[in-house]
Amino acid sequence: MKRKAEKQQTAAPAPVSAVAARKARMQQMQAAVSVENPSRGGSAEEPPSKKPRRTPEEEGQAQPASEETNVRITRSSRASGGRLKANKPVEKKERDPPVERDEKLPVQSPVPDAESRPDSDDEEEEQNAVVGETSVGVAPIQGDADAYETPADTPGLVQEFPLSKTRLNKSNIVYSDEHRLCVRIKEKMSLVLLGHYDLWVKRGVVSVMGAKLHPSPRLYRVYAPSTHSLPVIKCIAGVDGAAEVEVISCNSGIYRLKDLSPLYQRVWNGKNTSADKLTLKNVPSSTKRTFSVLYTSADDSFKRHLRPLHLEKQWSSAIKSLSQRGSRLKALICGPKASGKSTFSRYLLNHLLSPAPQTENNYCNTDGVAFLDLDPGQPEFSPMGQVYLAHLRSPVFGPPFSHPSLKDSHDGTIIRAHHIGASSPKEDPDHYVLATMDLMDRYRALLASYPQCPLIINYPGWIFGLGLEVATWLVRSLGLSDVVYMSEKGPMEVVVPLGQAAQEAMIPLTTLPSQPTDFVSRSSAQLRSMQLQSYFHMSRPAEINTPLWLDKPLSRTKPFHVQYSGQRQGIKGIMVMGSEIDPDLLHEVLDGSIVGVVAVESPRAILGQSDMPVMSNRNAGATENGHEDADVSMEDSSEPINPFIEGNVIRTPNEDLPYLFVGSGSSNPLDPKASRCLGLALVRSISVSSRQLELVTPIEGSAIRDALEQNHGIVLVRGQVDTPNWAISEDYYAARAAEKRHRDSVDKLKKNAESLDPQRQARVSATLKDRIRRASNVPWMTVIEDHASRQREAAEREKSLWKLRKKAYPGSDSEGDW
Repeated sequence: MKRKAEKQQTAAPAPVSAVAARKARMQQMQAAVSVENPSRGGSAEEPPSKKPRRTPEEEGQAQPASEETNVRITRSSRASGGRLKANKPVEKKERDPPVERDEKLPVQSPVPDAESRPDSDDEEEEQNAVVGETSVGVAPIQGDADAYETPADTPGLVQEFPLSKTRLNKSNIVYSDEHRLCVRIKEKMSLVLLGHYDLWVKRGVVSVMGAKLHPSPRLYRVYAPSTHSLPVIKCIAGVDGAAEVEVISCNSGIYRLKDLSPLYQRVWNGKNTSADKLTLKNVPSSTKRTFSVLYTSADDSFKRHLRPLHLEKQWSSAIKSLSQRGSRLKALICGPKASGKSTFSRYLLNHLLSPAPQTENNYCNTDGVAFLDLDPGQPEFSPMGQVYLAHLRSPVFGPPFSHPSLKDSHDGTIIRAHHIGASSPKEDPDHYVLATMDLMDRYRALLASYPQCPLIINYPGWIFGLGLEVATWLVRSLGLSDVVYMSEKGPMEVVVPLGQAAQEAMIPLTTLPSQPTDFVSRSSAQLRSMQLQSYFHMSRPAEINTPLWLDKPLSRTKPFHVQYSGQRQGIKGIMVMGSEIDPDLLHEVLDGSIVGVVAVESPRAILGQSDMPVMSNRNAGATENGHEDADVSMEDSSEPINPFIEGNVIRTPNEDLPYLFVGSGSSNPLDPKASRCLGLALVRSISVSSRQLELVTPIEGSAIRDALEQNHGIVLVRGQVDTPNWAISEDYYAARAAEKRHRDSVDKLKKNAESLDPQRQARVSATLKDRIRRASNVPWMTVIEDHASRQREAAEREKSLWKLRKKAYPGSDSEGDW
């Protein structure tokens, strides 16, 4: 809280305080908004994430026309989060041309296209944009932040901000080609790159996001998108005064997600910078790596607000002090929202996981670090709605959407997870505390195998009221070694009780300054959508150690076919967290939603049902292949449903769905000690005739098979997770991207004077247009055409041309000038 008072000082022409600089910037932004829309009273004193909701007409007038079409997702206002409803058709209107602004006011820069594929032409991409966004960022809509995933129209000041301290030249470039770049970085100098790449430290020691990397044959995958502060590669110890690192392009496929969602557009590197061109002299001009070297933020072709990821001295001192505790470290990181808790936790985690130099006996500490993530709204290594205990063995470089899960990863594993079903624990604090205590028990059990494993606990920004009571209770009961509070501004009603609890537990309380950012390109709701989309599209092939992302829409992905009724029933029950719903509405609530796949381990899984008999034995019958192979079923033997679930299941009258409800008024959740979450799934459809559910999920078939072999029942839990609007619009954006690629290929053939088959090109073009039409003709999505962008572009080109009118004859009235 009190975010404005904690903003760090930004670059300014004169040495003024951060508060004064921000106030002056906000006044300029207010002036710009008042000039553009004098009839609408809006305040620019809040960051983009606090914008008020606008009507569709206002949104159409104010939003920049950087795209030919815009997609809006409509949903039901049902309190229980029911099925998406059809929206009335919106009348298509052309937008009025914008009012010209004064040059002294902050003006939005022209919007280029999203980042291109490594082998595409950026100039053509910018001229043929499918969907773009402003350079300022994306703002949610208050009260319904995830209902619209559209770019923000908040004007901002694009300032030149220093990034790298190292300038590339012939003396520090060891070698380079179209895939790699090897450079020397002098001590105390740094290098900042935008994109995603593999980092190989060959000589010296460098620091990246808190980790100290020594020379080794290992490659570290680094994700540096523009949505977050950019990692800084800094030399802290060198050979002959310099470290030598090699940066290698990687093809992870994560950049392809831009073809499925506009939230992933303009995230990675754009056109080659001056430093890139210097290292790409002997290769074709169209060559582009998956990373770019930036000296300042002005080098970015998209003119985004790029900032380096630097730590304050107090943060660095605290990290060094905490890391000295070694295996005795059990630190709780807490503080207000947007204070830097996740960043500090990630830095501390990487610092503890920094590999030491190899010794003669090749000793390596394999105990790793335990990471207890108690923030269900913005988890680090899992999709939203979960709390979990992870065991990390290697530093991780990238934002949460670059590692949405740790399944079969050499970086670490998820020991145990629980489905909270909401972005905040305030929905059910009792269940949240029980899940926390169970995860702490699992950590104590982990110490039996890894006795030197420290613990980092990331607490959410729920720090007021009941959240403060939970935090102080955790401080008194978890046996911690340290408490870190991420704000020096208080408030005192939080710091004082927290300090008293730490004093009672006889542990130190460290207060650190928050480190927020003035500019955000994605809101919290949109970052959650990006992480969910990344979670469902990520895969980990067995033959490689790094993840791959697939750009196939979920509607074209092979689903699980699960029986929910009959002798081959695989789903034992369907729970809906929160208030009780009418069984007739279960189909509406479940269809098209995100659910937690929970394995029930004991008949005491539902709180208050401890007197139920022991769960009967069942034989698993899952297929041998993964979820993308042949149809996968989660079925057991033909034995009846065990009494634990059977006594609480209500069959819906029309669909025969097993509605599992226990409680009075609200549903009792599953006991964390007797259940665990396997992951999330998207209910793509419900077939009433065959009594089957179609589930799309990245959960491996082996995980479900192992749960069934252990006589665990599978229950689907429908919580209050954000509506998957990104999944609904994937087909539309994929069709637009396919049409654009076809258009670019035709233009390239014409440019090279190659032969074309007009009939074939016409058939392909007609097929793609029909695909776009079918993808946009769905009742829950409205496509708003925007033809004003072309008119504005034509007007801008008209202004930039020099015109000359000649005399028709001496003395003619048609006489003109430049």
